[in-house]
Amino acid sequence: MNPREVLDSATTPDGKSLELLREQGHLIVRVGGRSLMCSGAHGSEEAMAHVAAKVRGAAARVLVGGLGLGYTLRAALDAFPAAEVTVAELLPPIITWNRGVLAELAERPLEDPRARLFEGDVRLALGQGGWDVVLLDVDNGPEAFTVKQNEGLYDELGAAMLARSLSPGGVAVVWSAGPSTAYERRLRAVGLRVETRQARARGRKGGRHVLFVAVRKG
Repeated sequence: MNPREVLDSATTPDGKSLELLREQGHLIVRVGGRSLMCSGAHGSEEAMAHVAAKVRGAAARVLVGGLGLGYTLRAALDAFPAAEVTVAELLPPIITWNRGVLAELAERPLEDPRARLFEGDVRLALGQGGWDVVLLDVDNGPEAFTVKQNEGLYDELGAAMLARSLSPGGVAVVWSAGPSTAYERRLRAVGLRVETRQARARGRKGGRHVLFVAVRKG
């Protein structure tokens, strides 16, 4: 039996514990004692960029909301080789870990010359507008939040902000731990064309996550 090893810990802005652990050969980030991401289950995060590339094709400006373990950023860099890719991350420890112990997991995406780091709330990055592609992977998606302030990304105002952030014909892919018909309605209510897809956490195995694919009309 492999013991659980706490590699580092910090506190989120709302006072919850933030921990980086190694367990059973995997690196895990926990918030408030709940596992939020694991190096052994990242297939659905990588699928976000591939889905966006099939819908959008080429893109000049790509925004990744949430650095996580670096997998979504790496997938975006690979799926859009000619684009500048900005990744927004609110929590400084996540950035530090991605430059250290987590760096090799996704082949050091922060060191790619096409990558731009936005240190702050992804809502501020969305407000810059003109994004051809937005990959939003924050918390557990539109429900079951580990950090309460993330709820504002997925309510009616958050959906409207997402729609405004996209260039004409732009696509947003939003990761979710599960389905949410309420969130689908919010996206459609702000004029986005929406469909949902399922993606496996571990290739052909593991649990199924949901991707909301929302397109702004050109």
